[in-house]
This record gives sequence, C-alpha cells and structure tokens, in this order.
Amino acid sequence: MKISVKFSLNGQPVSLDVDPERKLLWLLRTDLNLTGTKYGCGAGICGACAVLINGKNARACKTAVQHLDGSEIITVEGLAKDGILHPLQQAFIDHGAFQCGYCTSGMLIDAMALLHANPNPSRQEIIQHMEHNLCRCGAHNRIADAIESVVRNGGAS
Repeated sequence: MKISVKFSLNGQPVSLDVDPERKLLWLLRTDLNLTGTKYGCGAGICGACAVLINGKNARACKTAVQHLDGSEIITVEGLAKDGILHPLQQAFIDHGAFQCGYCTSGMLIDAMALLHANPNPSRQEIIQHMEHNLCRCGAHNRIADAIESVVRNGGAS
C-alpha cells in the first residue's frame, strides 16, 4: 500500500505516492534522479548517503519515506545556489579534500550539519564530528583543513 508524502527537497516542494518503507536513498537516486547521495554500506555507518533533514544530518539509506512528511531535505545538489558553489564545496576543491570523490557528498553534508550546530568549531571538534564518515582514500586531513578554512573565512551560511 502506498502513502502520500509531501516535503521540501532542496527548496522545491515534492509530493509523491510511495511505499512507506522505501528508503530515502532510493527515492532520491532512482525516483528523483539525484545521484549525489551515494550508496555506501547500506547500514548508516559510512556516511556516503548523508542528507540534511530539518537541518540535522541523517543517513538516507536508513530513513524510511514514511517519516519525511512535512520535512525539509537538503542533498548535496542543494548546496550550490544559482550556479555558485557553497563555500564548503569551494573549500573542498581548494584543499583537494577528495580523491575518488565517493565520500565527498556525505562529507559536505555532515560538515554543513556541524557548522549549523557550531559555527566556530575547533579542529578537534571538526575531527570528532567527521570521524563517522569513511574515506577510503585517506583525505581526512584535507577534509578537516577545508572545513577549518570555511570557519576562518566566516562560516557556511
């Protein structure tokens, strides 16, 4: 049996009739063709599928659509505005904070969640917050450098 859900996705209203148990990850990637959110471990551990739901980071692979009605969801595709990269996106480029790029969207989303909760984190707070995102390439130091540079330059509005 399908249910009707309405939510905001990257600032745009969405209304769908879907299976209530369908995971947000597959709704985004398959139904809405937003492929920036990645499938990693499928257990909510690696962070590749991170999205913001009502300003807090969430793992899309574990989030059932039935819990999204009325929510505001931001994916990596929603970070840039009017063709201009978000300061975090630009900082990741400037600091080479990725190699293969597979973890990058989740890293960016979790960094956004951190900076919304704490606009001026210390390097140790950045490292602690980001330790729940896996990067097989080992770019963690460059990722922390990128986030730290955004903090120094006035934050991630």
